[in-house]
Amino acid sequence: MDRYAPKPNIKKGDEVLVLAGKDRGKQGTINRMVIKGESIRAVVAGVNIAKKHTKGRPGVRQAGIIEMEAPLHISNLMLICTECGKPTRVGHTQQPNGKRVRVCKKCNQVIDRS
Repeated sequence: MDRYAPKPNIKKGDEVLVLAGKDRGKQGTINRMVIKGESIRAVVAGVNIAKKHTKGRPGVRQAGIIEMEAPLHISNLMLICTECGKPTRVGHTQQPNGKRVRVCKKCNQVIDRS
């Protein structure tokens, strides 16, 4: 990721709603973030399931078809507020102690976990 690129508004562990694609409307928790060049993607639990054909290796893994969660671009995800429970855009504000936090645009409550 370019050091001048904006930071994403969603993080690992956030509850998100899928806005586009075959799983539109589904909700899940972000398991991990995948940053490759300029693209920022997130792997969401139980969403965007892809089948992968694997070759067996004796003593290591079984051959066959496994189902795995594929990454989604973060533009196709919307954060669900922890306070009001609605999908929302994310704002940023600075607290009196100088810490920057994420804020829900619908209910103006702090989203960041402490």
